[in-house]
Order: sequence, then C-alpha cells, then structure tokens
Amino acid sequence: MTEYGPRPVDRRLPTDEARQLMSLVRDLAAREIAPRAAEEEDAGRFPRETFTLLSESGLLALPYAEEFGGGGQPYEVYLQVLEELAAARLTVGLGVSVHTLACHALAAYGTKEQRAEHLPAMLGGGLLGAYCLSEPAAGSDAASLTTRATRDGDSWILNGTKAWTTHGGIADFYTVLARTGGAGAHGITAFLVPGDAEGLSAAAPERKMGMKGSPTAQLHFDGVRIGDARRLGEEGQGFAIALDSLDSGRLGIAACAVGVAQAALDEALAYVATRRQFGRPIADYQGLRFMLADMATQVTAGRSLYLTAARLRDEGRPFTKEAAMAKLFCSDAAMRITTDAVQLLGGYGYTADFPAERYMREAKVLQIVEGTNQIQRMVIARQLAGPESR
Repeated sequence: MTEYGPRPVDRRLPTDEARQLMSLVRDLAAREIAPRAAEEEDAGRFPRETFTLLSESGLLALPYAEEFGGGGQPYEVYLQVLEELAAARLTVGLGVSVHTLACHALAAYGTKEQRAEHLPAMLGGGLLGAYCLSEPAAGSDAASLTTRATRDGDSWILNGTKAWTTHGGIADFYTVLARTGGAGAHGITAFLVPGDAEGLSAAAPERKMGMKGSPTAQLHFDGVRIGDARRLGEEGQGFAIALDSLDSGRLGIAACAVGVAQAALDEALAYVATRRQFGRPIADYQGLRFMLADMATQVTAGRSLYLTAARLRDEGRPFTKEAAMAKLFCSDAAMRITTDAVQLLGGYGYTADFPAERYMREAKVLQIVEGTNQIQRMVIARQLAGPESR
C-alpha cells in the first residue's frame, strides 16, 4: 500500500464493543473470505462453511435481542459489519442480509413461545434462512401473489411456486408469504417453513451474470403441511409484515452496495498508484483524479445515507422513506463506481485477472433486489406526496 493508496474505512462506532467487533470482522474477512472469493465465484461455489463460521462468531445474529441468542447490536453497527463482509465478497454480505431478513418476521411478530422455540437455532445454531415473497408472475406487484395456504384443522397446506429465492434449495428455513384469504394485500399471511418439509422442492439455480456463488432458485410447494404454530402474526397480516421486513432489508442492500463500491474504489486506487504511462504515474492525470474524487464522494455519501436511516430505526422512528432513499442511491452509486473502476483499469479491468469486472457484474443485481430502484422511487414519492390517485 502506498501513502495515497487504499486504506481502511475510518468508522464512527458507538461503543468499544462495536470497535472490537469491527476488528474481528475485518480480520475474518481478510483471512477467510476475500482470498477465496474470485475462485469460488468463478466456480459457482456457495461457501456454507463460511456461514457456519459466521454463526459461531455471532455474526448472523447481530441486530436481534440477546434474550434469544442475538447480538443486541444497533442497526448502525450491524450494517457497517455487513458493508465489510460485502466488500470482501458480496455472496457473503448479501447472504447475511437475506438471513437477517428471514429472521425478522419471527423476531418482530412471533409469539414469545415461537421466538423461544425457534430463534436461538436460527440466530446461532448454524442454520441458514431464506425469504420467499416474489413469484414468477408477482415481482414488483407482490400483493398479487398466488401461492396459497389452506387451513386443514390445526395445520396449513401450502401450494404454489416462489421465485428469485436467495439460498433457495439450501436454506434450513424459509419465511414464506402465502395467500390465506381473498385478493389483494389483506389476504396474505406469513409462515415459517422448515427447509426439509415434505412436498418442498427447489428448481435448478438460475444462471446469473454475477453472484454465481449465491444460489437463486424457484421453490415449489406441493401440498406442504405445517402446523398453525408456524404461522407468524395474525391471518391477513402477512403483507404488512413483508413491508416492515423490506424496510430493514433495503438498508442491508444499501450497506452491501457501499461495500462493493468501496472495494471497487480501493482496487482503482491501488492500480493508479503504481501504473505509469507516458513516463508518469497515471494518478497524475487530472481526468483520472476527478474520477477518483467522484467515486470517493459517492461512497461516503452512500454510507452517510444508510447510517442516517439506521439511526432513525434504532431510535424507533419511521424510516421507510430514508431506507428507500439509501437503497436507491447506494445501489445506483455502486453501479457507477464499479463501471468507473473497470474504466480506470483499462484493458486489465475487463479481464477476470482483476476483481473490477466482478464488482461491476455484482453491483447490477443490487439495483434489482429488495424492490427495483423504480419501486424505490415510487416509495419515496408516496412518502413525499401521498398515494397516487386511482
């Protein structure tokens, strides 16, 4: 590292415990995650052993209550951990975000008995979760989902297909939104479904342009029977639970986007610090210096935006608008920054010998997951100007 090359992010953390946690995360990411990232992504290998290590280290439980095995950390801290993990490998950072999202419905809406029975294993028992809302014909219009749960005595029988499920086919549990009533948002209920439930199967993983190590697959529910004790919240409350979960999930995506953008900026800085053309370092050329300045400004702005939203959440204040803004800005910025990193590396940036092209491919999905950025603009506008006229 040169004097003016990449350097660790100077974070403002609220406690000594949080600073020690961040040191642990950085060491783990540098030692266990980053060295194998390129090879395993190229091979399409999911690092399950890494998630086992994260679980053993308490990093799959950070924002949840200590009473049920959580880390008791504020979102302000959890999201910065997520950023560090995503900078090392997005498959890991996004995977932790998805697992946290999958735990949210139970942690926030489950009964005390449900939480006591399931949360400790979900948070620290080596299990991996997934979240099932989207369907082949219900993406942005999630309220039109058709997967149905039909009551049968003290049980429910689930039938239908879910799509775009991160960890689909390998998760140990799924938070599933299914229709239990009539059409629209008010007929949807949330359920906690075991990964080994009879009648549950996964299609072959999608073939994606990036994040090849993270399996994304359709899930088929063919007469899956679960007890009413695995219903989360009240009947018909599922869509409200989903929206609440997504507010927090969008902050996770924002933090992951900043992590990828920071990694791309660091790669560009390391390259321009040593590359020479026309007898001088390319870092001397004003055009490239201005690109680096813009990239760094966007990274810092995105980090500030997601932390502002996280602090609102930690204070128990509304943060829907701020979460949508953070997800929108950070993922759009990540796309711009990773593209500029490829440009700064020139021909080398277009080769798989450097990670810049992987960062660019991975950044694209962050503009799509947890609600496309077009949906984020709709959410923000509704918060500003009210619902659209019908």
